[in-house]
Amino acid sequence: MNRSTSAATTPGGPADDPGRFRHVLGHHPTGVTVVTAKEPDGTPVGMVIGSFTSVSLDPPLVAFFPGCSSTTWPRIMAGGAFCVNVLAAGQEDLCRDVSAKAPDVFERHPWRGAPSGSPVLAGAAAWIDCDIADVWTLGDHYFVLGRVRELGVEKTGVSPLVFSRGRLAPLPPRRDHDESADYTWPDWL
Repeated sequence: MNRSTSAATTPGGPADDPGRFRHVLGHHPTGVTVVTAKEPDGTPVGMVIGSFTSVSLDPPLVAFFPGCSSTTWPRIMAGGAFCVNVLAAGQEDLCRDVSAKAPDVFERHPWRGAPSGSPVLAGAAAWIDCDIADVWTLGDHYFVLGRVRELGVEKTGVSPLVFSRGRLAPLPPRRDHDESADYTWPDWL
Protein backbone atom coordinates (compact mmCIF):
# COMPACT_ATOMS: atom_id res chain seq x y z
CA MET A 1 0.00 0.00 0.00
CA ASN A 2 1.29 3.47 -0.91
CA ARG A 3 1.00 6.27 1.58
CA SER A 4 0.71 9.81 0.35
CA THR A 5 3.08 12.33 1.85
CA SER A 6 1.07 15.21 0.45
CA ALA A 7 -0.95 17.26 2.90
CA ALA A 8 -3.51 18.23 0.28
CA THR A 9 -4.54 16.67 -3.00
CA THR A 10 -7.22 17.44 -5.52
CA PRO A 11 -9.26 14.80 -7.28
CA GLY A 12 -8.67 14.10 -10.94
CA GLY A 13 -11.03 15.52 -13.48
CA PRO A 14 -11.70 15.83 -17.18
CA ALA A 15 -8.82 16.95 -19.38
CA ASP A 16 -11.13 18.93 -21.65
CA ASP A 17 -11.74 21.60 -18.97
CA PRO A 18 -9.34 24.41 -20.05
CA GLY A 19 -9.17 25.93 -16.55
CA ARG A 20 -8.30 22.60 -14.96
CA PHE A 21 -5.79 21.81 -17.72
CA ARG A 22 -4.05 25.17 -17.21
CA HIS A 23 -4.11 24.78 -13.40
CA VAL A 24 -2.58 21.29 -13.42
CA LEU A 25 0.06 22.05 -16.05
CA GLY A 26 0.90 25.26 -14.19
CA HIS A 27 2.63 23.06 -11.63
CA HIS A 28 5.29 22.28 -14.25
CA PRO A 29 7.82 25.16 -14.19
CA THR A 30 8.78 26.47 -17.60
CA GLY A 31 11.58 28.69 -18.76
CA VAL A 32 10.58 32.16 -19.90
CA THR A 33 11.73 33.24 -23.34
CA VAL A 34 11.03 36.12 -25.66
CA VAL A 35 10.99 35.14 -29.31
CA THR A 36 12.00 38.13 -31.42
CA ALA A 37 12.18 38.84 -35.13
CA LYS A 38 12.25 41.65 -37.63
CA GLU A 39 9.33 42.17 -39.93
CA PRO A 40 10.16 42.55 -43.64
CA ASP A 41 10.08 46.37 -43.19
CA GLY A 42 12.67 46.09 -40.38
CA THR A 43 10.30 46.65 -37.45
CA PRO A 44 11.32 44.58 -34.41
CA VAL A 45 8.64 42.35 -32.92
CA GLY A 46 8.53 39.89 -30.02
CA MET A 47 6.35 37.57 -28.00
CA VAL A 48 6.72 35.81 -24.65
CA ILE A 49 6.91 32.03 -25.00
CA GLY A 50 6.97 29.45 -22.22
CA SER A 51 6.87 26.45 -24.53
CA PHE A 52 10.39 26.64 -25.97
CA THR A 53 12.28 23.34 -26.23
CA SER A 54 15.33 21.78 -27.85
CA VAL A 55 14.51 19.16 -30.48
CA SER A 56 17.74 17.81 -32.00
CA LEU A 57 21.51 18.18 -31.66
CA ASP A 58 22.31 16.96 -35.18
CA PRO A 59 21.09 18.97 -36.95
CA PRO A 60 20.59 21.63 -34.27
CA LEU A 61 16.82 22.20 -34.06
CA VAL A 62 14.56 23.94 -31.54
CA ALA A 63 10.81 24.50 -31.32
CA PHE A 64 8.16 26.68 -29.72
CA PHE A 65 4.38 26.72 -29.77
CA PRO A 66 2.57 30.05 -30.36
CA GLY A 67 -1.21 30.11 -30.14
CA CYS A 68 -3.17 30.06 -33.40
CA SER A 69 -4.98 33.22 -32.26
CA SER A 70 -1.70 35.13 -31.79
CA THR A 71 -1.49 38.39 -33.72
CA THR A 72 2.28 38.52 -33.21
CA TRP A 73 3.16 35.12 -34.67
CA PRO A 74 2.24 36.05 -38.29
CA ARG A 75 4.52 39.09 -37.97
CA ILE A 76 7.40 36.88 -36.78
CA MET A 77 6.74 34.28 -39.47
CA ALA A 78 6.80 36.94 -42.20
CA GLY A 79 10.49 37.57 -41.47
CA GLY A 80 11.45 33.89 -41.94
CA ALA A 81 13.77 33.91 -38.92
CA PHE A 82 13.60 34.41 -35.17
CA CYS A 83 15.79 34.66 -32.09
CA VAL A 84 14.90 32.99 -28.79
CA ASN A 85 16.01 35.11 -25.83
CA VAL A 86 16.25 33.13 -22.58
CA LEU A 87 15.25 35.64 -19.93
CA ALA A 88 17.27 36.07 -16.75
CA ALA A 89 16.20 36.96 -13.24
CA GLY A 90 15.53 40.69 -13.10
CA GLN A 91 13.89 40.81 -16.54
CA GLU A 92 10.34 40.58 -15.23
CA ASP A 93 9.52 44.12 -16.45
CA LEU A 94 10.76 43.26 -19.94
CA CYS A 95 8.63 40.11 -19.88
CA ARG A 96 5.54 42.09 -18.86
CA ASP A 97 6.18 44.81 -21.47
CA VAL A 98 6.51 42.27 -24.29
CA SER A 99 3.49 40.32 -23.05
CA ALA A 100 1.40 43.53 -22.87
CA LYS A 101 2.58 44.49 -26.38
CA ALA A 102 3.92 47.82 -25.15
CA PRO A 103 4.38 49.93 -28.30
CA ASP A 104 7.82 51.22 -27.28
CA VAL A 105 9.22 47.95 -25.91
CA PHE A 106 12.20 47.90 -28.30
CA GLU A 107 13.00 51.55 -27.56
CA ARG A 108 12.82 51.10 -23.78
CA HIS A 109 14.74 47.81 -23.61
CA PRO A 110 18.17 47.76 -25.30
CA TRP A 111 18.97 45.14 -27.91
CA ARG A 112 21.39 44.33 -30.72
CA GLY A 113 20.89 42.35 -33.89
CA ALA A 114 21.56 38.62 -34.10
CA PRO A 115 23.01 37.29 -37.38
CA SER A 116 19.44 37.08 -38.73
CA GLY A 117 18.80 40.68 -37.65
CA SER A 118 16.35 39.52 -34.98
CA PRO A 119 16.79 41.31 -31.64
CA VAL A 120 19.08 39.87 -28.97
CA LEU A 121 17.77 41.48 -25.78
CA ALA A 122 20.34 43.03 -23.43
CA GLY A 123 20.60 41.14 -20.17
CA ALA A 124 19.19 37.87 -21.52
CA ALA A 125 20.91 34.77 -20.18
CA ALA A 126 21.30 33.24 -23.65
CA TRP A 127 20.09 33.56 -27.24
CA ILE A 128 19.40 31.15 -30.08
CA ASP A 129 19.14 32.60 -33.60
CA CYS A 130 17.12 30.47 -36.02
CA ASP A 131 15.62 30.20 -39.47
CA ILE A 132 12.05 28.92 -39.62
CA ALA A 133 12.36 25.34 -40.88
CA ASP A 134 8.71 24.27 -40.74
CA VAL A 135 5.37 25.05 -39.10
CA TRP A 136 2.52 22.66 -38.30
CA THR A 137 -0.89 23.25 -36.72
CA LEU A 138 -1.46 21.14 -33.59
CA GLY A 139 -4.79 21.76 -31.86
CA ASP A 140 -5.05 25.45 -30.99
CA HIS A 141 -1.29 26.08 -31.37
CA TYR A 142 1.37 26.05 -34.06
CA PHE A 143 4.48 23.88 -33.77
CA VAL A 144 7.31 26.09 -35.04
CA LEU A 145 10.52 24.24 -35.88
CA GLY A 146 13.66 26.36 -36.00
CA ARG A 147 16.99 25.49 -37.59
CA VAL A 148 19.65 27.03 -35.33
CA ARG A 149 22.11 29.19 -37.22
CA GLU A 150 23.99 30.67 -34.25
CA LEU A 151 23.66 30.81 -30.46
CA GLY A 152 25.43 32.14 -27.42
CA VAL A 153 25.46 32.80 -23.71
CA GLU A 154 24.83 36.51 -23.33
CA LYS A 155 25.31 36.86 -19.60
CA THR A 156 27.15 34.32 -17.43
CA GLY A 157 26.38 33.56 -13.80
CA VAL A 158 22.75 34.70 -13.91
CA SER A 159 19.68 32.84 -12.76
CA PRO A 160 17.10 32.07 -15.44
CA LEU A 161 13.56 33.36 -15.10
CA VAL A 162 10.89 30.67 -14.79
CA PHE A 163 7.09 30.66 -14.71
CA SER A 164 5.34 28.38 -12.25
CA ARG A 165 1.84 28.36 -10.76
CA GLY A 166 0.92 31.71 -12.23
CA ARG A 167 4.00 33.71 -11.31
CA LEU A 168 7.47 34.62 -12.51
CA ALA A 169 10.39 33.62 -10.30
CA PRO A 170 14.16 33.21 -10.60
CA LEU A 171 15.87 29.86 -10.11
CA PRO A 172 18.58 29.93 -7.46
CA PRO A 173 21.98 30.67 -9.03
CA ARG A 174 24.58 27.96 -9.48
CA ARG A 175 26.92 28.05 -6.52
CA ASP A 176 30.05 27.30 -8.51
CA HIS A 177 29.38 29.71 -11.43
CA ASP A 178 31.41 27.27 -13.52
CA GLU A 179 30.59 27.88 -17.18
CA SER A 180 32.66 24.82 -18.13
CA ALA A 181 30.12 22.57 -16.37
CA ASP A 182 29.15 19.40 -18.19
CA TYR A 183 25.62 19.81 -19.58
CA THR A 184 25.24 16.27 -20.89
CA TRP A 185 22.30 14.20 -19.71
CA PRO A 186 23.09 11.57 -17.09
CA ASP A 187 22.96 7.96 -18.32
CA TRP A 188 19.97 7.20 -16.10
CA LEU A 189 17.69 9.68 -17.89
